[in-house]
Amino acid sequence: MAKITALIHTLNDGLRIGRTLDSLRSCDQVLVIDHGSDDNTEKVARDHGANFKKGIPGVDRGTYAVDSSNDWILCLCANESLSEELEASLFEWKGQEHEESIGFNFRVREEAEIGWNVHDPETRLVNKHKMNWTGDLPPTTTVNDEVKGYILKFKSP
Repeated sequence: MAKITALIHTLNDGLRIGRTLDSLRSCDQVLVIDHGSDDNTEKVARDHGANFKKGIPGVDRGTYAVDSSNDWILCLCANESLSEELEASLFEWKGQEHEESIGFNFRVREEAEIGWNVHDPETRLVNKHKMNWTGDLPPTTTVNDEVKGYILKFKSP
C-alpha cells in the first residue's frame, strides 16, 4: 500500500493552517516546515499532530522531501485544503500500484471575489525518488495522470 506525506511550508499561517491540516486524513505523515513565523503556527501544527521543523535559510524548499518517511509527497500551501472528493480519491489511490509513476496532477479551485475559479491541473503528488524541485510546489510536468477531486485555495483565513 502506498503511503503519503503531506509537505507544507509556512510563514505566519496560524490562522489558516488548521483547515489545511484537518483535510489531510488520507496522509500518513504531515510535515510542516516553518520559515520564521512569529505567530502560533507551530502550536496549531503540533496540536494537529504534524511534524514541525524550522526551515533553514538558503535551503531549497523541495529539499525537505528528504525528511519524509514515505516515497509519495503531497505538496500543499497553507491556504489550501483537500475537497472531500479528493480526500476520498487519495484513500482509493493508496490501495493501487504506482511504482512506475513520477507524479499525479490535481485540479485547483481558487476562491475569487464571486465564486470559484478552476485552474489547469497541477502536479502536486510526486514520488520523491523520481522528481526534485526547488520551490514550495513541484513543477507541473508532462504527467497525465489526474486524481479526482479538487485542492481548494482560499483567499483569506
